[in-house]
Amino acid sequence: MKPARLAVLAIALVAGGGAAYLMSGEEAPPPAPASAPAVAMTDVLVAAADLPVGQTLKAQDLRWQPWPDQALTAGYITRSAVPKGLEDASGSIIRTSFLANEPIRTEKLVKAGSGFMSAILPSGMRAVAIEIAKGGSSSAGGFVLPNDHVDVISISVAKAGPGGSSEQPVQTAQTLLTDIRVLAVGQVVQERNGETVVTGETATLALTPAQAETVTLAQKVGSISLVLRSILDTGKANDTASAEPAPETALTVVRFGVAQKQLRK
Repeated sequence: MKPARLAVLAIALVAGGGAAYLMSGEEAPPPAPASAPAVAMTDVLVAAADLPVGQTLKAQDLRWQPWPDQALTAGYITRSAVPKGLEDASGSIIRTSFLANEPIRTEKLVKAGSGFMSAILPSGMRAVAIEIAKGGSSSAGGFVLPNDHVDVISISVAKAGPGGSSEQPVQTAQTLLTDIRVLAVGQVVQERNGETVVTGETATLALTPAQAETVTLAQKVGSISLVLRSILDTGKANDTASAEPAPETALTVVRFGVAQKQLRK
């Protein structure tokens, strides 16, 4: 073999060995990341859609949904603990509204047959049902709904003049209570001559004991009308100042057809 060819072969061998050495010195590719550990899940009973207050639950209103174990609380209904939780909850009345996919909690439900009104009534308050004119004429045109806030107006008829000497009757209206929460609105159903008829409408209000006395007395001496308040005015005092005593500190007494207000002592 000629010396020139030997020199070329030697150069090629040296170049190949250098390349192999350089390649052996490169860092190995990083290992593939390990997969994240699986999150433990438990089936939880949730609302299948938005559920309002007072609705009676049906099977289609509920469903089981996987829920992370780390996010479970003691109030949730789980399939492992209560396999028939969906069937047991069906037929209950909703005490507090649910949003879609919100877990169902037993304290927000009222079993069928128990007192629903007493369940939604705040502590210290009284539920008083008042009869209003049929057709909604005295209930803001029929637009008063549960959880609305209203003013309560008493309408009475008295004879004009001191001592009621005049024969011409005079109707008077007086705002008894303001910013009162409506718990329920329904109809009065009675039987007459063997037939079921609707004789009027009722509105159930959440009142303090003193307010309940005032409204009960007003119903005896006249009629009651409800005035719907804006939702923006809920919890606010009236814009107009009144020199009349507070509703809870005054009573309207009718003697011989003349209405008089007396302060509660």
